[in-house]
Amino acid sequence: MAERVRLVVADDSPDLLSLMQEALQLEDYEVRTALNGQEALDLIHASPPDIVILDLCMPIKDGFAVCRELKADPAYHHLPIVIVSAAGAMDQKILGMDSGADDFITKPIRIPELLARIRMILRRTRQGLDANPLTHLPGNLSIQTRITEAIAAGGPLAVLYIDLNDFKAYNDAYGYDAGDRVIHATGRLLIEAARRSGCFVGHIGGDDFIAVTVPDRMETLSRELIAEFAALAPSFYREEDRRRGKILSQDRKGNTVEFSLLSIAIGVCHNALKPLTSYAQVSEIGAELKKFAKRSPGSHYELDRRKQ
Repeated sequence: MAERVRLVVADDSPDLLSLMQEALQLEDYEVRTALNGQEALDLIHASPPDIVILDLCMPIKDGFAVCRELKADPAYHHLPIVIVSAAGAMDQKILGMDSGADDFITKPIRIPELLARIRMILRRTRQGLDANPLTHLPGNLSIQTRITEAIAAGGPLAVLYIDLNDFKAYNDAYGYDAGDRVIHATGRLLIEAARRSGCFVGHIGGDDFIAVTVPDRMETLSRELIAEFAALAPSFYREEDRRRGKILSQDRKGNTVEFSLLSIAIGVCHNALKPLTSYAQVSEIGAELKKFAKRSPGSHYELDRRKQ
């Protein structure tokens, strides 16, 4: 059975909020409601929805402020947002789109129009959403676009290719649900790093991630990610495995062998010593460096030190 679409709807009019909630629930949407912008943010942070519907004029934080805050956060960059306002003037719509809103509806709200807009956003999202469904981080298309644009801009650039060591062995020993929790937790770790440093982070797929920063930050960021993952990794294991520092799992030939606890390998590609000219070049260098990093025991980052 398909999961129900989850909505957060915020409006400072209890009557209108109740009307929208009832209409949306009749369409089998899961609806949580808020009477102001801060309540809406609290609901979103507690459990991210599939779509957010925000009244423009609300106390504490208005719809534009909530929209800007969400779109500035790597965890919610792809979250579709609909702004609702009594003001139908073009300048309000422009402000809404500049804040990152995906659609704009004017009051008085017509329920059939609201439902049609939600269906349209869902179709568009399912067809074109690049975010990884598990971590909600930008996927390959966004990653390629970001790196290509950075190369074209010609400024300082460093790209970290991040991979989990012995993840297959962990998945085999603990199961895919546990593996998904590891991937999700790693994504959250990267999101927190992005919030601190302003870097771009993405999810290539599986246990492969990426961070885009500048050469001045690349080694500090690599060390921070390694330290934070080392602190997080023991929580993924049963007590007996934590004490042993090893797990029993099968290798690719089906033999039962011991594997170390999860760690991360980072290959760091940058343009501090030589120019980077294409996304394909960055990907090739990053993959090569990551392979070298995986040869070292435990977590390790490998920096490109070549000048040509």
